[in-house]
Amino acid sequence: MLSPIAMWSPGSRDPGFGRAALVAAAADFRSPVHVLREGLEGGRVGIGVEGEVTPPRHLNGHAGYPLLATLPPLYPEWLGDRSFLETHGVRFPYVTGAMANGIATTDLVIAAANAGILGFFGAAGLAFPLVEAALDRLEAALGTAGTGPTWGMNLIHSPNEPALEEAVADLYLRRGVTHVSAAAYLALTPAIVRYACSGLTQDASGAIHRKTHVFAKISRPETARHFLSPAPAEMLDALVSRGLLTADEARLARHVPVAEDFTVEADSGGHTDKQSLGAVFPVICELRDRLAEEHGYTRPVRIGAAGGLGTPRSVAAAFSMGAAYVLTGSVNQSAIESGLSPAGKAMLAQASMADVVMAPAADMFEQGVEVQVLKRGTMFGARAHRLFVAYRTYESLDAIPAAERAKLEKQVLGATFDEVRASTKAFWADRDPHENAKAAADPKHEMALCFRWYLGLSSRWAIVGDAQRRLDYQIWCGPAMGAFNDWVRGSFLEPPENRTVVQIALNLLEGAATVTRANQLRSYGAPVPPTAFQFRPRMLA
Repeated sequence: MLSPIAMWSPGSRDPGFGRAALVAAAADFRSPVHVLREGLEGGRVGIGVEGEVTPPRHLNGHAGYPLLATLPPLYPEWLGDRSFLETHGVRFPYVTGAMANGIATTDLVIAAANAGILGFFGAAGLAFPLVEAALDRLEAALGTAGTGPTWGMNLIHSPNEPALEEAVADLYLRRGVTHVSAAAYLALTPAIVRYACSGLTQDASGAIHRKTHVFAKISRPETARHFLSPAPAEMLDALVSRGLLTADEARLARHVPVAEDFTVEADSGGHTDKQSLGAVFPVICELRDRLAEEHGYTRPVRIGAAGGLGTPRSVAAAFSMGAAYVLTGSVNQSAIESGLSPAGKAMLAQASMADVVMAPAADMFEQGVEVQVLKRGTMFGARAHRLFVAYRTYESLDAIPAAERAKLEKQVLGATFDEVRASTKAFWADRDPHENAKAAADPKHEMALCFRWYLGLSSRWAIVGDAQRRLDYQIWCGPAMGAFNDWVRGSFLEPPENRTVVQIALNLLEGAATVTRANQLRSYGAPVPPTAFQFRPRMLA
């Protein structure tokens, strides 16, 4: 039994010891609350608001109530790491993920930024001119770095298009983009190291300052280690020799990690290792602590959480593990600002937790990398798997037996091999002619490009809402989407047309604060009823 720390006397409001009082106290988390016991020798635990606290020396003979704890106000803004808010100039410890192919639209990023939320534009998979156009619109609406709200762009590892990755990184540096979400990296590349280390300076006191901020999206310790360590000396030297970093920037880069914000991605939509957040998050935190001590870092290195975050309880759980911020992805695809078609959003709004499946990834098809996608209402997962089996089985398109070829053309591709070949050649002639030359010399590579034609267009069909290709929609989705749908059922957020990215964020954060307050009350002995942990979505200002 907890010992009292003081005595409490009521003011104009009597203490509450019933279920209703405890539920109300959890919901009213912005107000301070006192945790009380009915008597010195025992009794129910309840709550009091306002009133007067008497010092501990007056415990005996005082007519008030033994005070077990006083909980100060709690705000959603305070759930994460304060250095995250200060470093990045945002109001909330919340990030919207960079859903590829522009699904995380400029509209989505603008809405998030104006609400004090850091949003990343989904540049992955887009042609270079489209990325430039997105930058134009974001700068026009939000301003450049330091002149308005904070926003960011995606930089994805592109093993099949390294020149594009370097061109995009160069664009970001030329245009003054200060925040980048680095995704799909298994190891460091010159492009991400150049971006991370550009603009490093040192003041008179010796403190190192960053101009750019990399948010490293990782799910494995071995990948995290690359970004938690200083950039490799040989890579820094090579960048200096190419004139892409100054000697001073390279010198300072040896004393800071490549990234200082890490998004630990658990069971998410798209690229995922389907990790359990409760298992992988502490491992990454401990690795961070060891490497920070080993390298003598003086600047904070923050660990955020992503994957499976679709309800207030899951968001609260992430913060309770020590997450500096949370990042949401799948649930934002159903928001009105996302680039997904209305038909795709309607499909997502019907999804349950089990309505997901793994399927071959378009950008890393040859390596066997998979992404998690929506299964309900689409045949994409099964059809994409058939293409990968054919790729692994045969050495070229022409080696596929006629009967199997006919099935793939009719049941999967919806086009003949010759039609796909022609379309693929036309695409790469514009984007990277080297790929066509490589395909002409390597039939296996030609087959990969043709099968990637389907994988790439399937997400495009979902974005534009091609009704004839509805069964081929590739919609990235994790189980958080189903959990979110269960939570919002019967509320104003159930219809997709009411789901804005800001209302989704504010309701998840408000709910997480409610859950956190309920846990605080329970930890001091209050018999908090289950309903105190519930938060129903509501329109929030």
